[in-house]
Amino acid sequence: MSGMISVLNPMAYPPKIKQIGMATRPESLEGRTVYLVDCRFDDGDILMRQMAGWFADNLPGVNVEVRRKDNVYTKRDDALYEEIQERGDAAVIGVGH
Repeated sequence: MSGMISVLNPMAYPPKIKQIGMATRPESLEGRTVYLVDCRFDDGDILMRQMAGWFADNLPGVNVEVRRKDNVYTKRDDALYEEIQERGDAAVIGVGH
């Protein structure tokens, strides 16, 4: 077998992104609304319910809203994110195992 062969490099280049800082943290969650969002990834709903239970037991003054995205975890749920932005003070976007 003689001759030349072409080989392609499968390594890609990540897209350029604009980094932004983290949101400022409130001094306390007391009296605030925290959204716990299930992204519809394996058992994320179980995790969010457990977290809601933790809040109920340990921080009862926090209003907890458990929500589930309306589509698979790779798709945005703009209506939900707008609701969180308008009514929420914090959000945990979580996935299962």
